[in-house]
Amino acid sequence: HSLPNCPVCRSTNCQRSSGMAARRIIPLLDRVLVERVLPQTKSAGGILLPDSAVAKVNEGMVIATGLGGRGRDGTTIPLAVKEGDKVLLPEFGGTNVKLEGKEYTMYRDEELLGVIQEG
Repeated sequence: HSLPNCPVCRSTNCQRSSGMAARRIIPLLDRVLVERVLPQTKSAGGILLPDSAVAKVNEGMVIATGLGGRGRDGTTIPLAVKEGDKVLLPEFGGTNVKLEGKEYTMYRDEELLGVIQEG
């Protein structure tokens, strides 16, 4: 987006590349908006897998983040994740958000289990 005064990064000329629907949700404080990674429905050979054979995927992509938590003295505590990070999600928890036909989940930074690094 090109907001003159972006409320997320506080830039005067922000050029964020988040998904169109996610631009309308700006997480507050230590909250993180995540889009779950969809499980594979086809095998490597191209065979369609039944629902019972599809493994539950607890991975997601960080779409947007808040500015960080607040310490007792009012200082901002930075988040452990940033936009574009692939994260490991808890089996339960978070708040489901549906916007323009897409489903997202809002978590607190401390609820996320880890960052997945590919390399």
